[in-house]
Amino acid sequence: MGIYLDPGYEGFQSALRSQIYVDKSMILEYTNSVLDTEQRYVCVSRPRRFGKSITAEMLAAYYDRSCDSTDLFKNLKIAKTSSFEVHKNKYDVIHIDINSFRNKSKTADVVPVIQRAVVAELKEYYPEDFANDVEELPTALAQINKKQGFKFVIIIDEWDAIFRENKDDIAAQKSYLSFLRSLFKDAPSKRFVKLAYLTGILPIKKYGTESALNNFDEFTMLESDVLADYVGFTEEETKKLYDAAHMDFEKARQWYDGYCLSGGLHIYNPKSVVDSIRRKRVGSYWTNTETYESLKGYINMNFDGLKDSIIQMIVGGSCKVNPAKFQNDMTSFRSRDDILTLLVHLGYLTFDSDNQTVFIPNEEVKQEFINAVEDAGWEHVMKAIHAS
Repeated sequence: MGIYLDPGYEGFQSALRSQIYVDKSMILEYTNSVLDTEQRYVCVSRPRRFGKSITAEMLAAYYDRSCDSTDLFKNLKIAKTSSFEVHKNKYDVIHIDINSFRNKSKTADVVPVIQRAVVAELKEYYPEDFANDVEELPTALAQINKKQGFKFVIIIDEWDAIFRENKDDIAAQKSYLSFLRSLFKDAPSKRFVKLAYLTGILPIKKYGTESALNNFDEFTMLESDVLADYVGFTEEETKKLYDAAHMDFEKARQWYDGYCLSGGLHIYNPKSVVDSIRRKRVGSYWTNTETYESLKGYINMNFDGLKDSIIQMIVGGSCKVNPAKFQNDMTSFRSRDDILTLLVHLGYLTFDSDNQTVFIPNEEVKQEFINAVEDAGWEHVMKAIHAS
């Protein structure tokens, strides 16, 4: 059992021990269904603190062949499905958290650091199965596959951290994308990838109209489709939690409901719901995990109509938006629509796909907009809003 190769089940075990845990294990039924198919490349993007890392830990615990995670899953929904035993603890797992490598690297280019660390662990597991002078991770995996026939489940958490945190370092971004392409798009990767599962806040970076990794199926806050149930807590799940805690669900609905996903499904923010129940009161929990300065910076961008759109949404309205031109990064803003689309991915707005509109999802997020606007030189606007 390694740090990055076959990391075991401890990460998911700690989540199960939490005071409040909502069973999202049925996402494994979907990933099991796409193993070794053309759809085995999956990218799930959602806002911070919406459970991305817990899901990644769950996938690692389930597929990792170095451990036996039966006891962790035996009481979860996935254990009742026909595919559960077929794939449980059957594959080598590579689990990489890009943010952790960013913190370890002295430069924004984390690719050499990632490759050295993972290849070193592969060398311990498979000392005779790839050449000693191999430094590139895709080459090592291809040689192991050729000699042993093994395939890998590759999980990359916070895949987009380079684009969010090193937004102006184009060289580092190009190096990183080149690494991902060689890992997931080059011909040998089709032989060694059993499943690729990426999580992040942003969808995969676009260049013009094409995705940099266009072989991935993407599930986003704009188009969550068959994975909509796993973006956050459903209304049914949330109501059960509040009923069990003997708390007012209707008040919680006002504060935390409002994220509209595919098929009209309403999703609640897991961070806010869990903290609200633990503290026995509703309030701002998710928005307190990041300063509103970042939101203020986006809404202060001088695009025609953006200010009017923000005001309209604060007072309960919605705004038309075209999300198609957004380049899925933090710098390529060309219009009001780009900013509004980014705010959907960040969790500050929600998207109605039927009407192609955006609006502020709930009371918690509306308070964050009010704080940002009041501190952005819009005092006369806020006076009018408060007066009304």
